[in-house]
Amino acid sequence: MNTGIQVIRLRRAVGVAVTTGAVLASGALYAAPAQAAAAPTIVAKGGYVMNNGNGKSLYTKAADTRRSTGSTTKIMTAKVVLAQKNLNLDAKVTIQMAYSDYIVKHNASSARLIVGDKVTVRQLLYGLMLPSGCDAAYALADKFGSGTTRSARVKSFIGKMNAEAKKLGLKNTSFDSFDGIGNGKNYSTPRDLTKIASSAMKSSTFRSIVKTKKYTAKTVTKTGGTRTMAPWTNTNTLLSNYSGTIGVKTGSGPEAKYCLVFAATRNGKTVIGTVLASSSAAQREKDAKALMGYGFGKL
Repeated sequence: MNTGIQVIRLRRAVGVAVTTGAVLASGALYAAPAQAAAAPTIVAKGGYVMNNGNGKSLYTKAADTRRSTGSTTKIMTAKVVLAQKNLNLDAKVTIQMAYSDYIVKHNASSARLIVGDKVTVRQLLYGLMLPSGCDAAYALADKFGSGTTRSARVKSFIGKMNAEAKKLGLKNTSFDSFDGIGNGKNYSTPRDLTKIASSAMKSSTFRSIVKTKKYTAKTVTKTGGTRTMAPWTNTNTLLSNYSGTIGVKTGSGPEAKYCLVFAATRNGKTVIGTVLASSSAAQREKDAKALMGYGFGKL
């Protein structure tokens, strides 16, 4: 009797084991956890992405290594201007020959501002951020720096840029120019630049500017007439090539190579980041796309 019961119990146990094995094999009750996407390989020497909502790091590559930043420096230029008390975006600035001479001397990127024209601060910000005008950067530094000479005002403005970096707690960032054409002490890191951009994006004016693909300024000539400038096209091609892109700024130079600070929003969530020292304009965009895709996958 006992032997029969044991046989029945054994058969039932075997049946359960076989059935369970079949279910496990079929995956009906169990599925292996999906593997997390592998971090992308980028050509840029430095890269960083964070969740703009909570500041959490999503990707790092030499994120705290100091490098030349090229025109991504202008993010801080714009941030300092927009932080001025009682800022009047419609205040007019007269374009000086010094700004034009500076462009020629450095063979720098230009908004093609005309000497003698009166241009609003708002228009200068668009000229700064879209075509990456170093003439616009000079005009803004001259306008918002303090001092009795242009040299003193520019020095004062750069001091404000460094004060803003210090306020943000950035220890690997230094500015010695208003546009990225530095003198040996103009540097930042992917992490720091991303934090600067994240802070700048809190300004609705800044956000509106950096997501604009094209802008046409109408300036006042020195004779009192109106000049319609050639349209300024944003150098950040991600605005047209990556869904959800909302900014922010390109940069390049002999030392900086190709840089890009980028941000995009999808499903109400924003990733923001930086690539420094990529190999070409096309590659920095490819690097940025890879990092944004990876970042969104980790949100």
